[in-house]
Amino acid sequence: MTPQVLRGLGDSLAIAAGYVPVAFSFGLAAVQMGLGAPWAVAISAVVFAGASQFVLVSLLAAGGGPLTVVPTIWLLNARHLLYGRVVAEQLAQARPARVRPALAFGLTDEVFACAAARLPTLAPEQRAGWLAGLQAGAYGAWIAGTWLGAETGAQLVDRIPLLQEALQFVLPALFLSLLLQMGVHGRGRALWGAAGVTLLGLALGPAHLAIPAGMLAGAALQLLQAREDEDGDDD
Repeated sequence: MTPQVLRGLGDSLAIAAGYVPVAFSFGLAAVQMGLGAPWAVAISAVVFAGASQFVLVSLLAAGGGPLTVVPTIWLLNARHLLYGRVVAEQLAQARPARVRPALAFGLTDEVFACAAARLPTLAPEQRAGWLAGLQAGAYGAWIAGTWLGAETGAQLVDRIPLLQEALQFVLPALFLSLLLQMGVHGRGRALWGAAGVTLLGLALGPAHLAIPAGMLAGAALQLLQAREDEDGDDD
């Protein structure tokens, strides 16, 4: 294992600390909705998409078929197409194209947030190894948390009823901590725009449409801000 991979694993600890309780909550929810522990772990291993997995098991529990489940999950995860382009530009200088699909699998929201902040500070030849370590740590924590939630979650919730309510705040807290790590300077327009569109969407429609709409709005506003900054520099 290279020093770059080990460094990535070390940097993944902050993500892993948030992933374990969120994945625990998913494992618990999957079992409560009628899926067995092996199915819960299999979904985490194959999908590895956080909020999309909660939507997935909810749709399955409600009797949704492939024509309902697949488009919904695809829409929720479409934002990763934007993530991939940003990260690919950072990796293109030092790694062959055949490596990129493997690294694309682990590009979750939290991994992207960390990678966007750290990759530019690393030497080009160190970036792929560091990102592989970061993703491996996050993935391992997600699988472990899912297994724990599926196997022990029901018993713990019976003993500590407030635990299930507390778990609902872990994912927002993780996003907030990563946002603060990236810094908010120059991103105010995008943040307020994303929040406004998301809240409006929640008032008018389902969450699985409101959240992607807010993400797209924030990305569009940040892109507009970047172009305005470039135009200002040219002047």
